Amino acid sequence: MRAIVLRETGGPDNLRLEDVPVPIAAVGQVVIRTEAIAASYTESIMRAGRFPLELPLTFGIEAAGVITETGGGVDKSLMGRRVVAMSTAQGCYAEYVAVPLEAVTEIPEAVPSADAVAVASFGAVALCLVRAARLTGTETVLVEVAAGGVGGYVTQLARAHGAARVIGTAGSEAKRDFARTLGADEVLDHYDPDWPAKLADIDVAFDSLAGDTTGRLVPAMTPGTGRILLYGLLQGPPALAAIDLLSRGLTLMGCGGAPWLDRVQATKAEVLRLRLDGQLRPLIDSTLPLEAAAEAHRRFDAHTVMGKIILIP
Repeated sequence: MRAIVLRETGGPDNLRLEDVPVPIAAVGQVVIRTEAIAASYTESIMRAGRFPLELPLTFGIEAAGVITETGGGVDKSLMGRRVVAMSTAQGCYAEYVAVPLEAVTEIPEAVPSADAVAVASFGAVALCLVRAARLTGTETVLVEVAAGGVGGYVTQLARAHGAARVIGTAGSEAKRDFARTLGADEVLDHYDPDWPAKLADIDVAFDSLAGDTTGRLVPAMTPGTGRILLYGLLQGPPALAAIDLLSRGLTLMGCGGAPWLDRVQATKAEVLRLRLDGQLRPLIDSTLPLEAAAEAHRRFDAHTVMGKIILIP
């Protein structure tokens, strides 16, 4: 089969199309013939060498397609089912991928595979986040990276789940305009070093940046009831001390770990139904052939991507 293989970290052109063996389903696994593969900005960071990797490596943790093989202990009636899968084992930049059965969710017939892989994981995280926020209909919420992967879905879902006002952040004018089309009332430039100082009376902050940003949000949060939902570390661990929260009576909720991921997985079927019913817009920047994975990474490196880039085998 064809797969994109990284043998040395560096630039996008280090992603090369190769012929590799088709995976075999182990016990508890299924093999999927991929129809749509999600490429992500995180993978471009990994490809550049900012994190240690065991090479050679085929990137990709999300794909949609048809089950072509079942391993031991897996119901063979699943053969031929169209599913979307997310597996941290990587390997999805390929024509076939083996994943654990618990990582797959069946796709409704009328939902295209590209839409399913765009919305399932990030949309499920977003839905879990807005539910965890327990919005009551009066809150002003902050959504960091409001035109991005998870942030774009939080922006879409926040008002339907009780937000009275949605303030987003984004890194370019085009992305700020895009966030407004998703439902943001106001969008700040998160490359402006003073943007947190422009906030006031924020009831809920969906924080994916972390780093110094988390601590700088504290003065803007509503005393006594303000809550920060931390679900990403794009700028590193949060620079925040317990006294910062105690002095204003704020709540910091960490949205991660095994129980959180189990909740996200269980929510994917519901998110796909929201897409089926037209209540959630899939965020797809563009589709490219599998062999153009390097071009996808060039676009990530240029920070011009809005939504997911979908690779088509």
